[in-house]
Amino acid sequence: QVQLVESGGGLVQAGGSLRLSCAASGRIFSSYAMGWFRRAPGKEREFVAGISRSGGSTGYVESVKGRFTISRDNAKNTVWLQMNSLKPEDTAVYYCATKRDPFDRLSYLGANGVDYWGEGTLVTVSS
Repeated sequence: QVQLVESGGGLVQAGGSLRLSCAASGRIFSSYAMGWFRRAPGKEREFVAGISRSGGSTGYVESVKGRFTISRDNAKNTVWLQMNSLKPEDTAVYYCATKRDPFDRLSYLGANGVDYWGEGTLVTVSS
């Protein structure tokens, strides 16, 4: 079973940056696409960014394109989400997620297809 632990959340002013980290356990990390979702107050969990198992493909929700960057290092079993130019509407609990990616091309993840979830880390962006 894959274990995911997020870190790096916190309070930041609008326009600032944060870097989230997700540490994954297990020997099968490289078999999975990785993604980040978020749940804003009063909202459903939504996909934010994803990266295929080898890192060759990435995908982003339109609202974060040009501001967020997802990356991974399979040797370190870690995936990151660099968040720049943060806006108050980015305030949410951010969740790391995985999905098996047998063809190494999955970069857009649906919440209903996620295999494993992390516990989440809170990002608060003040005005």
